[in-house]
Amino acid sequence: MFSPDDGSGFRLPLFPLQTVLFPDGLLSLKVFEVRYLDMVSRCHEEGTPFGVVSLTQGREVRDARSTAESFHTVGTLASIQSLERTHPGLLTARCRGTHRFVLRGQEQLKHGLWMGDATLQEDDQTVAVPADLLHVQQALRQVASSLAPRAHDGSGRESPIGEPFRWDDCGWVANRWCELLPVAAELKQRCMMLDNPLLRLELVADMLEKLRIVAGQADGDERDDGGPA
Repeated sequence: MFSPDDGSGFRLPLFPLQTVLFPDGLLSLKVFEVRYLDMVSRCHEEGTPFGVVSLTQGREVRDARSTAESFHTVGTLASIQSLERTHPGLLTARCRGTHRFVLRGQEQLKHGLWMGDATLQEDDQTVAVPADLLHVQQALRQVASSLAPRAHDGSGRESPIGEPFRWDDCGWVANRWCELLPVAAELKQRCMMLDNPLLRLELVADMLEKLRIVAGQADGDERDDGGPA
């Protein structure tokens, strides 16, 4: 079902969603459509990923009123970490994003499953968080700390920010913020597609400031110096 990328490309099953999966991001899925039950089971048994792509038209679950599905051509591979059959005809999958890919072509099979021909996109280079963006990193640390108790409160919920933590990596910090921010999927998709992790983090910092989630660095410095709040 999946062939490793040797530079010439590979073929893989696709799971179009109304969300954007980032590398190292966590994704929980409840799978009940026939077209995905077999695909997810096979991927888990074979230890192979599937591709998550963000929908531009159509719905995640097909019905008689659904419009034709279309989706972005840049997505992220999802590796299944655990799979449970909670009820007949229902699978619960916990997945992690790995590498970004670019679709060169896609086709929909008779039973509705999409298959894609893809090549891998280069992973982000490791770029240290610069001093003027440390406030963005520190704010994410605070969010992660506040969410950590969810994994131990008996509810079964897990923190959306998973280990290993890479606090000094621009791309990793930007990706985790993109997953958390209440912005449109289209904007998240554009951030995910950027090949410059520092630029992605700068854009995230702008969004955080506009949403009044994190104050700008200049504002923070002014308050620290005893200036007006």
